[in-house]
Amino acid sequence: MSRIGPAFAAARAAGEAALVPYFTAGDPDLATTRELVRAAVAEGAHAIELGIPFSDPMADGPVLQRAAARALAGGTSLPRVLELVAELRQEMREPIVLFGYYNPFFRYGVERIATDAAAAGADGLLCVDLPPEEAADLRAATGTTGLDLIALLAPTTPLARLRTIARTASGFLYFVSVLGTTGARAALPDDLPELIARVRRVTPLPVGVGFGVSTPEQAGWLAGFADAVIVGSAIGRLVEEGDRRGAPGRVATFVASLHAAMHAAARPCVGS
Repeated sequence: MSRIGPAFAAARAAGEAALVPYFTAGDPDLATTRELVRAAVAEGAHAIELGIPFSDPMADGPVLQRAAARALAGGTSLPRVLELVAELRQEMREPIVLFGYYNPFFRYGVERIATDAAAAGADGLLCVDLPPEEAADLRAATGTTGLDLIALLAPTTPLARLRTIARTASGFLYFVSVLGTTGARAALPDDLPELIARVRRVTPLPVGVGFGVSTPEQAGWLAGFADAVIVGSAIGRLVEEGDRRGAPGRVATFVASLHAAMHAAARPCVGS
């Protein structure tokens, strides 16, 4: 059984949104990624997203493109990422979501990735470029192995398609806060609360918000109406700036500031 539902439910019972840091696996190397994840969990992360590096990450902005290129240049592969997941699972209980593109999953084998990811201790897959109409094989494979198959929603997703996507997803829905690629933004759209409320009217699945989140103030604001706050590029920039030995400390400080801002925005528990 996936750990995602219980983790999000526990956060909601405490009146909080879940904090979900994103790391490109293998940037700058797999050993450092392990230390980065440890640092984030120690500072209050409720779940972890691990990005599978890919040569053509079309949904990612410059920071995460560079991270993927560094990881690939260092020899990171999908089997090695699964080994990292297995190592992390020995020391943490928080959910781990593998975030990737369909090509690596397809080349590895749809049934094989579902089986091996579950065996390693992952809890879900998020396949950025796989529309629900083409996801039957991966959905069946993840359903058999107990993994959640998380789907993306955009601000422009029509209501009918929102319903279709929500019916085929599990774990949570990842709401992309801005149009375009990943990357820290100075400001987030003012209509996000309304857009998230629109999603809630058609599905009971938790809704996480990502893309563009770069400051504790933004995270605190999102925590007031979203079920989870996902932060990637701002962390990726901290990883690439400065020496790799100091990266876990830089990330720990930032994650702690995000967690503090989100905790300050905690809402009274309103039940399930």
